[in-house]
Amino acid sequence: MSSIPPTTAPTPATRWIPTRNVLALAAVSFLTDASSEIIAPLLPLFLVGTLGATVSMVGVIEGGAEAVASLLKLASGWWSDRVSRRKPLIVAGYTIASLVRPLVAIAQSATQVLAIRLVDRVGKGIRGAPRDALLAASTPLEFRGRAFGFHRAADHAGAVVGPLIALACLQWLGMPIRHVFWVAAIPGALAVMVAIAFVREQREPAVPRVKVAASPTSPASALPRSFWLTMVPILVFTLGNSTDAFLLLRASQLGVPTALIPLVWVLLHLVKSASSTPAGALSDRVGRRPLIVAGWGLYAAVYAGFSLATEPWHAWALFGVYGVVFGLTEGTEKALVADLVPAARRGTAFGWYQATVGVAALPASIVFGVVWDRLGSPTAFGMGAALAIVAAVIMSLVPLTPAEA
Repeated sequence: MSSIPPTTAPTPATRWIPTRNVLALAAVSFLTDASSEIIAPLLPLFLVGTLGATVSMVGVIEGGAEAVASLLKLASGWWSDRVSRRKPLIVAGYTIASLVRPLVAIAQSATQVLAIRLVDRVGKGIRGAPRDALLAASTPLEFRGRAFGFHRAADHAGAVVGPLIALACLQWLGMPIRHVFWVAAIPGALAVMVAIAFVREQREPAVPRVKVAASPTSPASALPRSFWLTMVPILVFTLGNSTDAFLLLRASQLGVPTALIPLVWVLLHLVKSASSTPAGALSDRVGRRPLIVAGWGLYAAVYAGFSLATEPWHAWALFGVYGVVFGLTEGTEKALVADLVPAARRGTAFGWYQATVGVAALPASIVFGVVWDRLGSPTAFGMGAALAIVAAVIMSLVPLTPAEA
């Protein structure tokens, strides 16, 4: 079985220093997540408590939004390969999301929230694959895992700041929840300004036009077999990885007060941020597969824990451990995608990767919500744990062959 060997440990002379693009993209993600996470921990409670939505509807909204975004990730990644330009799509994606996200403040029904979330995720779909391809192009191979981990750490640091802003607005300033949603416009606007001013294009070889038909799906056959085999366990895992909104609802169900829900979210993202860069660096040394398999196994344990939990402190503990799952897997999976495909195909590859994750999120969230409504939350979380175990077993068996260029 072939696999991607770990890279050589960096010497002091080659110690990693983030490039301009890595720092700029990290700053943009920090600000964007701060904006998004002002809203995210309050949204499921707003939907269920204020707008009267069912748990199943929460799954439809979150899963549907991710699925729509996924189709655009595929197209935008392919297009950025064709034109060998990433920045215009990155800026456009962040701009669209930042403009529409705060409009949740004026929503009067769950259907309106769904429409707003769909457009928000359109922005994410446009920017996601080109951004990851640009990040890979801006980083040497031996530091790729560390760079993706650093980017995820900044993203999650923003997700720490966002809920704290929401908490301050609710508790200290006494804002109504709808007014808090408007505050999300401020860091969103700053993110767009940073993207425009500081992100720089990184030129790469264009895809040979004589070999590629004008269709966003045609480059699929040009991606290596090892990449497609790797998508199988990722798909299986994602089918059990429903929206984290359900975790917030479960925490509330276990007795965590509504006022403290943003702090639970802060805890989760503190752990995500603290663990992402070290885990990414570790993947550069020991390989990507061990960290992904370990992360998915830990995910199964966390979901089993949510299935069996009975006390509020159980939710706090499980959210902390859940953050480690993201640290082990998020940046590592993206670094693996970059490892498996040549540079000129990375936009397309990241598009397919993110499309796989996003499209599977729709049935994952819908089924999870339906199982919760009909059989109870313990059964739903047990289902997620079982799928994670299956995915980890498959990933441990998939051959991983690095790209030659």
